[in-house]
Amino acid sequence: MDQERNLRRDIEAFTPCNEQEERDKELLLQYLSSGEDVFVRENRGAHFSASAWVVNHSHDKVLLAYHNIYDSWAWTGGHADGERDLLKVALREVMEETGITTVKPVTEDIFSLEVLTVDGHEKKGAYVSSHLHLNVTYLLEGDDREVLRKKEDENSAVGWFGVDECLDVINEKWMKERIYSKLLGKVNLP
Repeated sequence: MDQERNLRRDIEAFTPCNEQEERDKELLLQYLSSGEDVFVRENRGAHFSASAWVVNHSHDKVLLAYHNIYDSWAWTGGHADGERDLLKVALREVMEETGITTVKPVTEDIFSLEVLTVDGHEKKGAYVSSHLHLNVTYLLEGDDREVLRKKEDENSAVGWFGVDECLDVINEKWMKERIYSKLLGKVNLP
């Protein structure tokens, strides 16, 4: 319960950079107050996830994975699956999905907030209904000299892209224009 209180405190303290983050912050806090367990994917309407925007030490490259479900290069991340420490989830997911082990938070503060729609899809032979990911993003720093490894059941490639080229490889229009462009801009903020 302490981690859940910490997350609420961190979301409440988060300063949105635009209207999307303002609205999504309100919705995340509303779900946290709903009394539902929004930290498990068994909550089929909406549940928490954590993502990592991973940059290299000089902050001129971004680590992306080619996500099989979305058929696009994307950030790393995943479901909370009961874990209330979402920074821990973001760190775990980047290591699992890319194979890098030298990764650390640039800051433990929340980097970005998003409510993401997930279209219905097949996973492991079963249909997953459309739902919302109540997403918390963290800015992480990784070693771009480490050997990368794809996670066969989730992605088909992993790579570092220059910040000036990473948007060119992303196929998801909304994510590219609304989320990844925002994250790139935030990395360069003083």
